[in-house]
Amino acid sequence: MYYNHKKELIKNVVTMTFILAIAVVSTYIIYKKFDHSEIVDYSSESLDITFKEELGEEINITHVSPVTDSVGLSSKAHTITIKNNLTEKTSFVIKLSDNINKIIEDECQEYLIPKEDIKISVRYSTGQTEIYSLSEIDDDILVVGKLKPLDSEKYTIRTWVSSESSLPMGSSLHYHGLIEVEEKSE
Repeated sequence: MYYNHKKELIKNVVTMTFILAIAVVSTYIIYKKFDHSEIVDYSSESLDITFKEELGEEINITHVSPVTDSVGLSSKAHTITIKNNLTEKTSFVIKLSDNINKIIEDECQEYLIPKEDIKISVRYSTGQTEIYSLSEIDDDILVVGKLKPLDSEKYTIRTWVSSESSLPMGSSLHYHGLIEVEEKSE
């Protein structure tokens, strides 16, 4: 019986390549399934803005669950990193405004949570945390900041329904907001 080494070698290489390809594709699919966060980038003339959430700049409260501030501070976070691309100082503001497009799309103008019932926390990269009621914020401005040349700053924003709210648990009211970062002229 004649044994062809070359034919066996080719057959083995093709089989191993096929198995390796299946392993790589399977690993990638499993990684994507368990990687729930995505980074959404926005750039302006002098700032790079990175949101580390799937929905990017969108904040939604869809289930009314009034909680204390300590529980609210451990709720889902929206993380933003702002980087100055210039070699000079840059000023900016972070705003939290109503997401009018989402409100119109969902036809939910009459089902919005009152702003005085919504609490917001902003945590700076320095560790300092400030808590506000949405109704206390002037002109939707959460943060007024400056960045040194080529510097970056990280912010974590959380929203929740205050425990002092008179809304019942499970109410059909909700909130749609947008985090906006705008350059500010000096």
